[in-house]
Amino acid sequence: MIWFFFCVGLLILAYFTYGKIVEKIFVINPDRKTPAMQMADGVDYVKMSNPKVFLIQLLNIAGLGPIFGPIMGALYGPVAMLWIVFGCIFAGAVHDYFSGMLSVRANGASVPTVVGEWLGTWAKHFMNIFALVLLLLVGVVFVLGPAKLLSGLTSLDVSLWVFIIFTYYILATLVSIDKIIGRFYPFFGALLLFMSAGLTIGLIVSGKEFYSVGLDFFTNYDPKGLPIWPLLFVTISCGAISGFHATQSPLMARCIQDEKSGRMIFYGAMILEGIIGLIWCTLGLSFYESPELLGAAIAAGSPSGVVHEISIALLGSVGGIIAVLGVVILPITSGDTAFRSARLIIADFFKLSQKEIIKRLMIAVPLFAIGIFVSTQDFNIIWRYFGWANQTTAAIMLWAASAYLYKTNKFHWITTIPAVFMTAVVATYLANAKIGFGLELNVSTAIGVVVSFACLVAFLKIPRNKA
Repeated sequence: MIWFFFCVGLLILAYFTYGKIVEKIFVINPDRKTPAMQMADGVDYVKMSNPKVFLIQLLNIAGLGPIFGPIMGALYGPVAMLWIVFGCIFAGAVHDYFSGMLSVRANGASVPTVVGEWLGTWAKHFMNIFALVLLLLVGVVFVLGPAKLLSGLTSLDVSLWVFIIFTYYILATLVSIDKIIGRFYPFFGALLLFMSAGLTIGLIVSGKEFYSVGLDFFTNYDPKGLPIWPLLFVTISCGAISGFHATQSPLMARCIQDEKSGRMIFYGAMILEGIIGLIWCTLGLSFYESPELLGAAIAAGSPSGVVHEISIALLGSVGGIIAVLGVVILPITSGDTAFRSARLIIADFFKLSQKEIIKRLMIAVPLFAIGIFVSTQDFNIIWRYFGWANQTTAAIMLWAASAYLYKTNKFHWITTIPAVFMTAVVATYLANAKIGFGLELNVSTAIGVVVSFACLVAFLKIPRNKA
């Protein structure tokens, strides 16, 4: 238990220390007018208070990732907690801060435009396609996950819940951001915090030993013997680092009132998501007596079944239902903004104003048609592609942030080092995984190292601006 709170303390401390360092390197301008102040349109550019924007940002980025990922990552043992802590502090929160603040500086531009500004036109075109694919995968994953959880709580079939959730997504994607998202997300945020605190307290009073596998961080406890490298760093994305966040931060970049609130909204929301990831990783490590039993529970009922079992066991039927609803809210409040982000990326590409409802419908209708079709495919395959696409997006966004810092003669290593690491992760994963080339792990690792080193060499040849 002490180790869990120590890890939480490290994350909180990082917000007040490393977060300030990141902010200082970026160099904010408190007097600079934000997009919400200059470009208000009553639909996407809407000024909102910092607490409201913070809660919306948290719910936008915290989908199923910081719950399902840490539960599956717990199979590897306590090393999963180390990845959440250090990944969140030095990679994830940094990634989210720059994806948000660079969007603020680019008039609330979506991630392809931000990437294109600093890595070139080819990168912008690539990210337009790649980000749309990622957002569609996210939207679909965040329909099927909550649908299964809600089906377990009710007598309604999964397919009916899929229809209901998609109907909500369409509505939330089309209306002004302050009508549904701005109005209800603060309440949902309170429910999320209740769920997180309640389950932590429930585990403490349950008498279950924390980390029954022990605190041997260098032992791989995975029952199937799956390697920690690179799988852990793809399995646990949200909670450590997630490229999906780069698609969400521009939504709030269009709503913040000043640049000094960026650290709280972007870096801070990621820190809080890391804490949520720690809670669920701890629950996975501690609720079951062994990784084998956790693996069996995941195989029997998927991570959603594990969530339901843990919540009911620790909080009783009523509290458990509330906790499950808190978990359901996470993917739903990320899925709707995933489709909203996709709409805005398409609108930016074709330079279509989104003030008129008919122009929003022109994009939303075919977008949702594709999303509904993809939702009929195998969930496990969708999840695997989502994991790789997610972390690849994170690597690209980190390289874009590094290019910004490098070209403006600022200390770029705070983003370059995690960019190199994440490039090695995704290159190794693609070379090794069945959805990729299926090569041996040692060969895949060598490929990952070579690719990441080549990216670093190419990056360091970018011309700098003259001081």
